[in-house]
Amino acid sequence: MDLKKLPKTEFAAAVAQIAGERDIDAQSVLDSIELGLISAYKRDQKERGVIVDEEAQFEVELAPETGSFKVFQIDGDKRKDVTPPGFGRIAAQTAKQVIDQKIYEAERDNIVADYQNKIGSLIHGVVLHVDPYKTSVGIGKTEAILPKEEQIKSETLPLGAKNLFLIKAIEENQITGKKDIILSRRDPMFVKQLIIREVPEVANRTVTIEKIARTAGERTKVAVFSTQGGIDPVGSCIGQKGSRIQAVLNELPENEKVDVILFSKNLSQFVANALSPAQKVNVVSVGNGFATVTVPSDQLALAIGSGGENVRLAGVLVGLEIKVTEEK
Repeated sequence: MDLKKLPKTEFAAAVAQIAGERDIDAQSVLDSIELGLISAYKRDQKERGVIVDEEAQFEVELAPETGSFKVFQIDGDKRKDVTPPGFGRIAAQTAKQVIDQKIYEAERDNIVADYQNKIGSLIHGVVLHVDPYKTSVGIGKTEAILPKEEQIKSETLPLGAKNLFLIKAIEENQITGKKDIILSRRDPMFVKQLIIREVPEVANRTVTIEKIARTAGERTKVAVFSTQGGIDPVGSCIGQKGSRIQAVLNELPENEKVDVILFSKNLSQFVANALSPAQKVNVVSVGNGFATVTVPSDQLALAIGSGGENVRLAGVLVGLEIKVTEEK
């Protein structure tokens, strides 16, 4: 529809309605339409073979009450009406495109705002697009970003795959200026939320997760504690015949192991527990950021772990550098 032929106030009413329904500032809509009309004017002139000076300044006079407009070229303090004949159809299309874009942006902003309250929780998503730097994931009515640094190195997520993700953050995109929903499968909180989902005692906080350390795709150590007598915190997380921890493992890469250990305020005891699955751990000394332990020869490989991963993660868990030697 030609904006110039709109009855008086119809254009303004339409803008006001859209602004009200979508919670968009009406002046923002009008400003965007004006910018869109200038771009459409330049494009129209180029298609007509008219060369437009790149340095030339233009402005649009838009009457919000009627939708009528004029395009002016600015030369110093002079304005020249350069509105092309028959430009109304293009202007109407441009206005519609701008309004549609504003509606999309407003809906996107509202959706993102909803997810702001869900940071730290899990969500199912479908892999839509993969590039070297990020993966786009469909969640509900919008898309989220799984950056490379939030992916598990050993894990491949094929297109169309449905997986669980942690809603990690809402961040402003430095290129587009828009806010992106950032997902993670690498963050230790991902495992913590999986345990909360599978273990009622953790969900209702009769069992608490005190510490967690993770090398995504390889091993995670979780230190748990009971706030209520008579409840075994480790057993609660493992479940009958390992059913609960298996449900957690099913959502992780195939080779990742999860050690659930008992948290202790006694640092020496906590160090010994943290080196699970190694047993018969003797803590020789703790202090100045270090712990020295000895283990029987048949427990040494378990305590250190493949590539030193077990002792390193145990150190992260307890906040100390742990040195393990064979018991003499």
